[in-house]
Amino acid sequence: FHLSHKVTRVVPESALLIVLGLFLGGIVWAADHIASFSLTPTVFFFYLLPPIVLDAGYFMPNRLFFGNLGSILLYAVIGTVWNAATTGLSLYGVYLTGVMGKLNSGLLDFLLFGSLIAAVDPVAVLAVFEEVHVNEVLFIIVFGESLLNDAVTVVLYNVFESFVAIGAPNVTGIECLKGIVSFFVVSLGGTLVGIFFAFLRFTKHVRIIEPGFVFIISYLSYLTAEMLSLSAILAITFCGICCQKYVKANISEQSSTTVRYTMKMMASGAETIIFMFLGISAVDPAIWTWNTAFILLTLVFISVYRVIGVIIQTWILNRYRTVQLEIIDQVVMSYGGLRGAVAFALVALLDKDKVKERNLFVSTTIIVVFFTVIFQGLTIKPLVQWLKVKKTEHREPKLNEKLHGRAFDHILSAIEDISGQIGHHYLRDKWSNFDRKFLRKILMRRSAQKSRDQILNVFHELNLKDAI
Repeated sequence: FHLSHKVTRVVPESALLIVLGLFLGGIVWAADHIASFSLTPTVFFFYLLPPIVLDAGYFMPNRLFFGNLGSILLYAVIGTVWNAATTGLSLYGVYLTGVMGKLNSGLLDFLLFGSLIAAVDPVAVLAVFEEVHVNEVLFIIVFGESLLNDAVTVVLYNVFESFVAIGAPNVTGIECLKGIVSFFVVSLGGTLVGIFFAFLRFTKHVRIIEPGFVFIISYLSYLTAEMLSLSAILAITFCGICCQKYVKANISEQSSTTVRYTMKMMASGAETIIFMFLGISAVDPAIWTWNTAFILLTLVFISVYRVIGVIIQTWILNRYRTVQLEIIDQVVMSYGGLRGAVAFALVALLDKDKVKERNLFVSTTIIVVFFTVIFQGLTIKPLVQWLKVKKTEHREPKLNEKLHGRAFDHILSAIEDISGQIGHHYLRDKWSNFDRKFLRKILMRRSAQKSRDQILNVFHELNLKDAI
């Protein structure tokens, strides 16, 4: 696939892997007449998802991410709740008209389905958007939203699943209040667990096990959050984001290279397995229940409500953002809501005894995943080219640009300080001072601290480039 440049320019790897999975699943079915392989939630959440999310967090451009954190959180939290609620309520409203026929489901079942189908998949988004090369701000907002949206979706899913378990008549105002509180406790708790594990010390005496420590501590943050019923996705994401700087400073150059390539290899391998298993899992007649009206309306509602949500939220954001999100950016953001393995794993977790229409929900989720990954994945590149979306430039900033950038940071933080405005630059400056005075002294080896002088660092980089 990678050798054929004509194919890679047109077809995203994720779409090709799903088709390959369908082909392999068909061969297995033809031979045995049973679906021998399927993507189980346990395998997905405990073995395949952690390396992908860790890779995304560890290589996250921190400055861009935290600079746009407000926008990302708005799309990830409010946007996800909006998509889940509107999709679930609209499907229930249409069901009451009788268009879908007789279904053994109530309002809570539809809201539960709405919550899981709102999961924008970071694996699918990353696979498509990395090939498209959209500009950095647009990429970080769409990717950051898909990453945090997963954590929000899992929490929403758990809340609605517990409501379904206790039954609609028992869901009181107090239960709803508990659900809202648990939403914030689970999300913030998971984030704090990740930050705590990110700041654990690494070995400095036995160099050969350094890379292993990075992976073990990150995976421990995921498992600990899961054990405490907190958001494991947020835990490993923020563990990767926060430990990146200190890991690179503390470990040797060889270990840093090992961590980088091993992480990329594990994430790439997990992505490949996920998309292939999505194809293989679909070749199982036992899970298919067809309802044309339900499936078509789900596709219509998730697309329409995503567009409406993006337009409303962007209109609010643009009143406060310095860099405005244009109409073209909003089109790409609306179109970039790809569903993937997270939605499939969540729907596979449903209990058939509690959710009577489980098979219909599974079938619809598979159709939605295939439609968004294959159709939208295939058409997003031509769309970006047709709309002439600003692309990113892949080049290292020059020394002059670095110096001017740093000077502007100091000037802007000083202006914010004088004017009494607490903005990005002021907060970043305060965090840098706190990091320099306390965190670096605790978390970095002494030799690493000495080499952190910025001018000497730049001089060292220039010498290294000349030598190479």
